[in-house]
Amino acid sequence: MFDNKVRSLVDLPKGIKPIGCKWVYKRKLGMDGKVETFKARLVAKGYTQKEGIDYEETFSPVAMLKSIRILLSIAASLDLEIWQMDVKTAFLNGSLDESIYMMQPEGFIEKGQMEKVCKLQKSIYRLKQASRSWNIRFDQAVKGFGFIQNPDEPCVYKRIKGDKLVFLILYVDDILLIGNDVGVLTLVKEWLAKQFDMKDLGEASFILGVQVIRDRKNRTIALSQASYIDKILSRFSMQDSKKGMLPFRHGIKLSKEQVPKNEHEEQFMSRVPYASAVGSLMYAMLCTRPDICFAVGIVSRFQSKPGPDHWTAVKYIFKYLKRRRDNMLVYSGGDLVPVGYKDYDFQSDYDSRKSTSGAVCTIGGGAVIWRSIKQSCIADSTMEAEYVAACEAAKEAVWLRQFLIDLEVVPCE
Repeated sequence: MFDNKVRSLVDLPKGIKPIGCKWVYKRKLGMDGKVETFKARLVAKGYTQKEGIDYEETFSPVAMLKSIRILLSIAASLDLEIWQMDVKTAFLNGSLDESIYMMQPEGFIEKGQMEKVCKLQKSIYRLKQASRSWNIRFDQAVKGFGFIQNPDEPCVYKRIKGDKLVFLILYVDDILLIGNDVGVLTLVKEWLAKQFDMKDLGEASFILGVQVIRDRKNRTIALSQASYIDKILSRFSMQDSKKGMLPFRHGIKLSKEQVPKNEHEEQFMSRVPYASAVGSLMYAMLCTRPDICFAVGIVSRFQSKPGPDHWTAVKYIFKYLKRRRDNMLVYSGGDLVPVGYKDYDFQSDYDSRKSTSGAVCTIGGGAVIWRSIKQSCIADSTMEAEYVAACEAAKEAVWLRQFLIDLEVVPCE
């Protein structure tokens, strides 16, 4: 905080109420999920900020997982370098447009100046606008260095000079550099280190908790969440369960009417971490596991008041993951030709009679986009349900095509 000149001590202006702050302690996990170090961080009590006075806009983007997968598929096919960096205390780099006053932190109260408060010159963690301020600061910096922002994905940048290209992907404070020239990548890395306090992580081995397994000789990249699956199996006491063959049993009909029917079931479900389990499964599904997409989509519909039948369906997904923990997404060095598929069912939701749409797009032999979603309208026929599914798939295809065109490395007709 001192290096970034985050604060300055001033007298509190009349009529202004300063926000509070506190220390937060946590264990910093490494890329492999193991404890790396212990940290103490000063954070603001942002919940006391007043909209329109202390902050305006708060939204800030992050790279979409599908964008990361697409670029990894391209890197596998073209044998590009994949480097990773981490921005230390990223949110302390953002500039503030508002005048925000904060109490002096416990343990760092200046002697003889106890009545003074901190005027924040830069953003601090847990301010409402902290993430947005950091994103704006980073965006301005990389554009000034010659990077061009992708119009379809605001956290993907490219820098092309002649036959040398660099892609930069930002996910909050995690940075991926993908390029075909080591010298240019080194130049970008050194420039980033001058702009921000960076940690060089070398070649990417874990991205957002997903293991990257690369075979450069055969030009393949595999994405695995085996360690994450072990972690969630243990968290929800499923590590010793039987292995399941499928993520969802054929013939099972789930409905909102399957709520707890007596006091015993009510007490049982009150102890079940249903929402937490579904959220943990959803992260695996979003990152590398399209095979559980439909099943997770079904069980996520009953989070407001789940019953024992819903919890049984969730456990079937865990059992399936135990059997298939080593399944990986693999991108081969083949042609970068995008291929899309779509499917649907008819009125499978027993509460609303709505149908479900499914779609998947592949590049380099591996899935990069997938979705299973309940349709927004009630289809009167299988043909109508199919048209709705085709429309949803077409939207993804149009986005994918435009994204690839803007990257300028994949020929799109």
